[in-house]
Amino acid sequence: MSTFGCRCGNVAFEATGEPIMAVACHCESCRKAAAGFAALPGATQVANAEGGTDFVMVRKDRVRCVQGEERLRAHRLTPQAPTRRVLANCCNSPVFLEFKGGHWLSVYRDRFAEAPAIQMRTMVGDRKFTDGIPSYRRHSAKFMWRLLRAWAAMGFRAPKMREIREG
Repeated sequence: MSTFGCRCGNVAFEATGEPIMAVACHCESCRKAAAGFAALPGATQVANAEGGTDFVMVRKDRVRCVQGEERLRAHRLTPQAPTRRVLANCCNSPVFLEFKGGHWLSVYRDRFAEAPAIQMRTMVGDRKFTDGIPSYRRHSAKFMWRLLRAWAAMGFRAPKMREIREG
């Protein structure tokens, strides 16, 4: 079992089993959200040194909030956005990103006490990297396969998270 939560410790989650994968996302939405989060009072930098956002993707059916659920707030880049990014309002720590209808959560990697190494970069466009981590212009077949494999293991279910207030 691994744990993750907010920076100040008022919000805590437990996750069981192995993560689906650890990725650095370089899409426009993640870059925009990272800049917005960094501007919040008391917040820390979300983007990595390359401008991407590091996530550990975990199955929703293996995650539970054990403390501070009332401190979570959902944020959307636009009212129609298919994603919501969830922050802890006690310390403005981004905790996870959820895709509408998705079977996984993308947990901000620095929220884990012991996070796995990044396995790939996604949505990098034309950017070049030389550190040996696989980097893909868009979502790769390997990325999609891992999500599909996790979904199949879940019986093709997409568990719903509890309602989290916007704001």
